[in-house]
Amino acid sequence: MADALWLLAVLGLLGGFDTVCFHEIRGRLPAHLPGLQPEMKLHAGRSFIHVAVLGTLPWIAWRGAWAVVLTALLLCEISITPADCMVEDQVRKPMGGLLPGERVTHTITAIVYGAIPAHLIPVILHWRRLPSRLAIDVAPVPSWLRLGLSALAVGTFVSATRDAYAVIGFPCPPARWPWHAPGVGPRTPGLPQSGAAE
Repeated sequence: MADALWLLAVLGLLGGFDTVCFHEIRGRLPAHLPGLQPEMKLHAGRSFIHVAVLGTLPWIAWRGAWAVVLTALLLCEISITPADCMVEDQVRKPMGGLLPGERVTHTITAIVYGAIPAHLIPVILHWRRLPSRLAIDVAPVPSWLRLGLSALAVGTFVSATRDAYAVIGFPCPPARWPWHAPGVGPRTPGLPQSGAAE
Protein backbone atom coordinates (compact mmCIF):
# COMPACT_ATOMS: atom_id res chain seq x y z
CA MET A 1 0.00 0.00 0.00
CA ALA A 2 2.80 2.43 0.85
CA ASP A 3 4.25 2.26 -2.67
CA ALA A 4 0.81 2.81 -4.19
CA LEU A 5 0.28 5.91 -2.04
CA TRP A 6 3.64 7.40 -3.03
CA LEU A 7 2.73 6.85 -6.68
CA LEU A 8 -0.71 8.38 -6.07
CA ALA A 9 0.99 11.45 -4.62
CA VAL A 10 3.13 11.79 -7.77
CA LEU A 11 0.01 11.26 -9.89
CA GLY A 12 -1.87 13.92 -7.94
CA LEU A 13 0.92 16.44 -8.36
CA LEU A 14 1.16 15.75 -12.09
CA GLY A 15 -2.61 16.07 -12.43
CA GLY A 16 -2.58 19.32 -10.49
CA PHE A 17 0.19 20.71 -12.68
CA ASP A 18 -1.68 19.65 -15.83
CA THR A 19 -4.93 21.25 -14.62
CA VAL A 20 -3.47 24.53 -13.37
CA CYS A 21 -0.86 25.06 -16.09
CA PHE A 22 -2.44 23.62 -19.24
CA HIS A 23 -6.18 23.58 -18.57
CA GLU A 24 -6.54 26.85 -16.71
CA ILE A 25 -3.66 29.33 -17.14
CA ARG A 26 -2.46 28.52 -20.65
CA GLY A 27 -5.40 26.74 -22.28
CA ARG A 28 -8.22 28.60 -20.48
CA LEU A 29 -10.48 25.68 -21.28
CA PRO A 30 -13.61 27.04 -19.55
CA ALA A 31 -13.56 30.01 -21.95
CA HIS A 32 -14.05 27.62 -24.88
CA LEU A 33 -17.37 26.18 -23.79
CA PRO A 34 -19.56 24.78 -25.21
CA GLY A 35 -16.99 23.52 -27.74
CA LEU A 36 -14.92 21.76 -25.09
CA GLN A 37 -17.91 20.40 -23.18
CA PRO A 38 -17.21 16.73 -24.10
CA GLU A 39 -13.62 16.95 -22.81
CA MET A 40 -14.52 18.80 -19.63
CA LYS A 41 -17.30 16.32 -18.89
CA LEU A 42 -14.70 13.52 -18.94
CA HIS A 43 -12.34 15.61 -16.80
CA ALA A 44 -15.04 16.11 -14.18
CA GLY A 45 -15.97 12.43 -14.04
CA ARG A 46 -12.37 11.28 -13.75
CA SER A 47 -11.59 13.92 -11.14
CA PHE A 48 -14.46 12.84 -8.89
CA ILE A 49 -13.07 9.30 -8.99
CA HIS A 50 -9.64 10.65 -8.04
CA VAL A 51 -11.25 12.45 -5.10
CA ALA A 52 -12.59 9.14 -3.78
CA VAL A 53 -9.25 7.37 -4.23
CA LEU A 54 -6.93 10.12 -2.96
CA GLY A 55 -9.20 11.02 -0.08
CA THR A 56 -9.81 7.52 1.28
CA LEU A 57 -6.87 5.20 0.61
CA PRO A 58 -4.54 6.87 3.16
CA TRP A 59 -7.16 6.42 5.89
CA ILE A 60 -9.73 3.78 4.95
CA ALA A 61 -9.72 0.13 3.83
CA TRP A 62 -12.33 -0.84 1.23
CA ARG A 63 -13.14 -4.33 2.56
CA GLY A 64 -15.32 -7.10 1.18
CA ALA A 65 -17.90 -5.84 -1.32
CA TRP A 66 -16.42 -2.36 -1.04
CA ALA A 67 -13.27 -3.71 -2.70
CA VAL A 68 -15.42 -4.49 -5.74
CA VAL A 69 -16.73 -0.91 -5.70
CA LEU A 70 -13.16 0.44 -5.57
CA THR A 71 -12.15 -1.84 -8.43
CA ALA A 72 -15.12 -0.61 -10.49
CA LEU A 73 -14.12 3.01 -9.86
CA LEU A 74 -10.54 2.32 -10.95
CA LEU A 75 -11.70 0.49 -14.09
CA CYS A 76 -14.03 3.39 -14.88
CA GLU A 77 -11.12 5.82 -14.54
CA ILE A 78 -8.97 3.65 -16.80
CA SER A 79 -11.71 3.68 -19.45
CA ILE A 80 -12.13 7.46 -19.24
CA THR A 81 -8.45 8.18 -19.94
CA PRO A 82 -8.26 6.79 -23.52
CA ALA A 83 -11.66 8.31 -24.27
CA ASP A 84 -10.30 11.67 -23.10
CA CYS A 85 -7.28 11.32 -25.37
CA MET A 86 -9.50 10.79 -28.41
CA VAL A 87 -12.01 13.50 -27.50
CA GLU A 88 -9.45 16.18 -26.71
CA ASP A 89 -7.73 15.66 -30.07
CA GLN A 90 -11.06 16.35 -31.78
CA VAL A 91 -12.42 19.25 -29.75
CA ARG A 92 -9.09 21.09 -29.45
CA LYS A 93 -8.57 21.37 -33.24
CA PRO A 94 -10.16 24.85 -33.42
CA MET A 95 -7.71 25.94 -30.69
CA GLY A 96 -4.68 24.64 -32.56
CA GLY A 97 -4.52 21.31 -30.74
CA LEU A 98 -2.96 20.45 -27.42
CA LEU A 99 -0.49 22.92 -25.97
CA PRO A 100 3.26 22.20 -26.27
CA GLY A 101 4.26 20.04 -23.34
CA GLU A 102 0.71 18.97 -22.51
CA ARG A 103 0.91 15.64 -24.32
CA VAL A 104 4.26 14.94 -22.66
CA THR A 105 2.67 15.59 -19.27
CA HIS A 106 -0.20 13.26 -20.16
CA THR A 107 2.26 10.53 -21.18
CA ILE A 108 4.23 10.78 -17.94
CA THR A 109 0.96 10.76 -15.98
CA ALA A 110 -0.18 7.60 -17.81
CA ILE A 111 3.11 5.85 -17.00
CA VAL A 112 2.79 6.69 -13.31
CA TYR A 113 -0.84 5.61 -13.24
CA GLY A 114 0.05 2.36 -14.99
CA ALA A 115 2.43 1.47 -12.15
CA ILE A 116 -0.20 1.94 -9.44
CA PRO A 117 -2.26 -1.25 -10.05
CA ALA A 118 0.83 -3.43 -9.60
CA HIS A 119 1.00 -2.22 -6.00
CA LEU A 120 -2.72 -1.79 -5.36
CA ILE A 121 -4.13 -5.06 -6.75
CA PRO A 122 -2.64 -7.27 -3.98
CA VAL A 123 -4.11 -4.92 -1.36
CA ILE A 124 -7.55 -4.99 -3.00
CA LEU A 125 -7.46 -8.80 -3.24
CA HIS A 126 -6.67 -8.97 0.48
CA TRP A 127 -9.48 -6.53 1.31
CA ARG A 128 -11.91 -8.57 -0.83
CA ARG A 129 -11.54 -11.54 1.53
CA LEU A 130 -12.49 -9.50 4.61
CA PRO A 131 -15.98 -8.70 5.95
CA SER A 132 -17.66 -5.91 3.99
CA ARG A 133 -17.19 -2.47 5.46
CA LEU A 134 -15.29 0.77 5.05
CA ALA A 135 -12.85 0.44 7.94
CA ILE A 136 -10.51 3.00 9.43
CA ASP A 137 -7.05 1.73 8.49
CA VAL A 138 -4.33 4.38 8.61
CA ALA A 139 -1.76 3.61 5.92
CA PRO A 140 1.85 2.99 7.06
CA VAL A 141 3.29 6.13 5.47
CA PRO A 142 4.45 9.44 6.96
CA SER A 143 1.62 11.57 8.31
CA TRP A 144 2.58 14.44 6.01
CA LEU A 145 2.02 12.16 3.00
CA ARG A 146 -1.44 11.17 4.23
CA LEU A 147 -2.32 14.82 4.82
CA GLY A 148 -0.83 15.78 1.46
CA LEU A 149 -2.97 13.20 -0.33
CA SER A 150 -6.02 14.54 1.51
CA ALA A 151 -5.10 18.08 0.41
CA LEU A 152 -4.78 16.84 -3.18
CA ALA A 153 -8.23 15.28 -2.85
CA VAL A 154 -9.67 18.64 -1.75
CA GLY A 155 -7.99 20.45 -4.64
CA THR A 156 -9.21 17.81 -7.08
CA PHE A 157 -12.74 18.16 -5.72
CA VAL A 158 -12.64 21.91 -6.34
CA SER A 159 -11.42 21.35 -9.90
CA ALA A 160 -14.00 18.62 -10.58
CA THR A 161 -16.81 20.78 -9.22
CA ARG A 162 -15.68 23.72 -11.37
CA ASP A 163 -15.65 21.55 -14.50
CA ALA A 164 -19.04 20.00 -13.69
CA TYR A 165 -20.51 23.44 -12.93
CA ALA A 166 -19.28 24.76 -16.28
CA VAL A 167 -20.46 21.71 -18.24
CA ILE A 168 -23.95 21.90 -16.73
CA GLY A 169 -24.09 25.48 -17.97
CA PHE A 170 -24.71 27.43 -14.81
CA PRO A 171 -24.02 31.15 -15.20
CA CYS A 172 -20.55 32.42 -14.42
CA PRO A 173 -18.84 33.05 -12.14
CA PRO A 174 -17.48 30.55 -11.21
CA ALA A 175 -18.12 28.47 -14.34
CA ARG A 176 -15.65 30.34 -16.56
CA TRP A 177 -13.97 32.71 -14.14
CA PRO A 178 -11.60 34.39 -14.87
CA TRP A 179 -11.67 33.44 -18.56
CA HIS A 180 -15.17 34.71 -19.41
CA ALA A 181 -14.27 38.09 -20.88
CA PRO A 182 -15.96 38.91 -24.22
CA GLY A 183 -13.77 38.29 -27.24
CA VAL A 184 -11.94 35.25 -25.89
CA GLY A 185 -11.44 33.15 -28.98
CA PRO A 186 -9.56 30.08 -30.16
CA ARG A 187 -5.90 30.03 -29.27
CA THR A 188 -3.52 30.60 -32.14
CA PRO A 189 -0.41 28.45 -31.68
CA GLY A 190 2.51 30.58 -30.59
CA LEU A 191 0.39 33.67 -29.91
CA PRO A 192 -1.28 34.88 -26.70
CA GLN A 193 -5.03 34.36 -26.51
CA SER A 194 -7.09 37.46 -27.19
CA GLY A 195 -9.62 39.01 -24.90
CA ALA A 196 -8.17 37.91 -21.54
CA ALA A 197 -5.53 39.28 -19.29
CA GLU A 198 -2.16 37.65 -19.64
